Amino acid sequence: MGTMVEFQRPDGKAVQGYLAVPAQAPNAPAIVVIQEWWGLNDQIRGVADRLALAGFQALVPDLYRGKSTVEAEEAHHLMTALDFGDAAGQDITGAVQFMKTRAPKVGLTGFCMGGALTLLGVTQSPDIDAAVVWYGCPPLDYIDASKIKAPLQGHWATQDQFFAIDTVDGLEAKLTAAGVGFEFHRYLAHHAFANETAVGPSRTPATQFDPVWAQQAWDRTLHFFGKHLG
Repeated sequence: MGTMVEFQRPDGKAVQGYLAVPAQAPNAPAIVVIQEWWGLNDQIRGVADRLALAGFQALVPDLYRGKSTVEAEEAHHLMTALDFGDAAGQDITGAVQFMKTRAPKVGLTGFCMGGALTLLGVTQSPDIDAAVVWYGCPPLDYIDASKIKAPLQGHWATQDQFFAIDTVDGLEAKLTAAGVGFEFHRYLAHHAFANETAVGPSRTPATQFDPVWAQQAWDRTLHFFGKHLG
């Protein structure tokens, strides 16, 4: 239900992205969606489509410039090659600015690697009106919490082997000290519990889709964005 579009970064470079728009509300509030380490694949396009069905415009910037994979080793290589500072300061900021030309308010959300980039991105762009992080966090030293002005929501898995739940304790302390408004939710689940493709023997070890927790997290996410972007 979406199409590929082009937008400009603050430095003038062009980036492609997948844009999904509600059929009945072309000027609806907007959300920038940041991919997992797999790239701009069908699953993350489906997230954008889901947001469009819920009444939001959704844009997924193509951080890997056309590359995607189903292999964990290659995904790790692509993620390692990504300049996180450039992605947060340029790609994400450009995506938010582009959506600001289409909507009065813009949110930011991301999953896994995209969750970490969401936390970095929200320190870079004052145009972000709300942000939702899904089980991803950069090293805490990289987060300047004093620059976060948007309200935050976070969804974390207590059995996450990629992002230890202890890190979330440290993140909460850092956000509280900076006076950031946030609400974090913890689920008795594994990493990628909201990714419906993380099932069966082909899934990455230590990931597991949980439809019950995923639905609750999605309900909380849509309510949060509805409150802050509506």
